[in-house]
Amino acid sequence: MNRRNFLLSAAAAGVAHPLRGWAERLQSPFRVAVINDEVSQDFDHACSVAANDFGMSWIELRSMWDQNVTDLSESQVTEAKKILAKYNLKVTDIASPLFKTDWPGAPKSTYGTKGDTFGAAASFKQQDEVMERCVALAKEFGTNKLRCFDFWRIDDVTPYRDAIDEKLRQTAEKCGKQGILLVLENEFECNTATGREAARLLNAVKTPYLALNWDAANAVMRGELDAFPAGWDMLPKNRIHHCHCKNAKKDAQGKIVWAPVDEGYIDWVGQFRALRKMGYRDAVSLETHWRGGGTPEQSSRISWAGMKKDLQAASAL
Repeated sequence: MNRRNFLLSAAAAGVAHPLRGWAERLQSPFRVAVINDEVSQDFDHACSVAANDFGMSWIELRSMWDQNVTDLSESQVTEAKKILAKYNLKVTDIASPLFKTDWPGAPKSTYGTKGDTFGAAASFKQQDEVMERCVALAKEFGTNKLRCFDFWRIDDVTPYRDAIDEKLRQTAEKCGKQGILLVLENEFECNTATGREAARLLNAVKTPYLALNWDAANAVMRGELDAFPAGWDMLPKNRIHHCHCKNAKKDAQGKIVWAPVDEGYIDWVGQFRALRKMGYRDAVSLETHWRGGGTPEQSSRISWAGMKKDLQAASAL
């Protein structure tokens, strides 16, 4: 049988054939995704794994070709868009490093010198430029979401808290006027790290253009061991519009370390069920971080297997 007849007969029989980039995809109420550089800095390969091996239709963009997404040239953006089309992938958000910097006038954060910005390094004075660049990238890649942070963590943020909240509100309003939703990630190295801190922030910054990128494992890493369900229960559910999936646990020495999605303090079956119950329809994006598999790709494959199992157990896949 020649190739044409084989494909025709396969289609007639309802059999999916493995055309590159157009494999059968996952069915979920969520936008199941992976952050591209958690698999590989080779963007084509990362997209191939996400689409063909993981069966995803969505991907989150952070860094590629050994540079942050904010530093991509015009030709690289064009190439990235071609690769996304090749694998029939849509972009959940631009996972930018916006506001992963020190707050001016505050004591220097201990996290600023060692915190991971995935190839980005911009001062506070450059943050408005970073925001405008990211808004443009969001439009280029067909997403309406832009991820940000809450500045490197200060030992006592109280004297600066109102001003930081106002900066976030102003930035969210600027994004909103351009059709972009600013989603702040609770990050253990930043001033909003836990579910409780995220609830405070969202209560203080009322603009509809600021939402939460909920990361329960980041909250655990900051010491909120009951991030789910206790921290989660405090959050305004209508303002959660992105979710990162990883886990954390204590090692033999009692130190909290990253773990695969299905191991650790976060009950992801319960978390996925809670997301389903609230009618959540946005991204659940694998952000592996754990490197127990050796390479980023192999670690992500192991962690994805656990995440997929938990999604299925929660009747979300």
